[in-house]
This record gives sequence, structure tokens and C-alpha cells, in this order.
Amino acid sequence: MTSAALAGHPFGTVITEETLKQTFAPLQQWEDKYRQLILLGKQLPALSDDLKAQAKEIAGCENRVWLGVSVSGEKLHFFGDSEGRIVRGLLAVLLTAVEGKSRGGIADAFAAGVI
Repeated sequence: MTSAALAGHPFGTVITEETLKQTFAPLQQWEDKYRQLILLGKQLPALSDDLKAQAKEIAGCENRVWLGVSVSGEKLHFFGDSEGRIVRGLLAVLLTAVEGKSRGGIADAFAAGVI
């Protein structure tokens, strides 16, 4: 799997944790939060059938969900997709928190409650 095949999602680079905080903080109604999740999900590029075949399909979800990772040196690059619009948005939030981090960086984010 080449990095060119995975390039293009803005999560963790253009869209950061701070961007998400600023976007979601003023939203009070759950409908508005769901709408924002759906909009985030629309920015997540659809995975090709080849990448879906290489990704792990997550069992037990109501919608089909795929999550995959490639390693470049110390950094982990994640990709994912779902048939559900809200789940795609949740994947976008997850990718924002973990994209481009090392294993230790992800563990630190979990320990700090970021993820």
C-alpha cells in the first residue's frame, strides 16, 4: 500500500484537534452536532475496493466499517470508511486524534483523555 493511495484526507493535518474543539464547542443541540459529524464524514475520502480489502472490517457494527493503518518510520497513517454517515464522521474525529502520530504519541493521547 503506497502513501499516495492514502494521501488526501485532511484529518490530523488540516483539520486538527483544536479545529474540532472550535467547531463543536458552540453547538448545543444534538441535531447540530450530528449535522457537523455528517459534514466531517463527507470530507473523508471513500476507500477504493483495494484499500477496503487491505483494511480490517470492524465486526459488530450496524454499518460496515473499515479501518486500516500503514507505517512510515515511526509514524502511523490511518485510513477508514463506513457506509454510515455518522460513523464516517466519527471516523474523521478518530483520524484527527491519531493521524501521523507514533505508537507512543497515541498512547499518550489516550492517557491524557484526548481520545
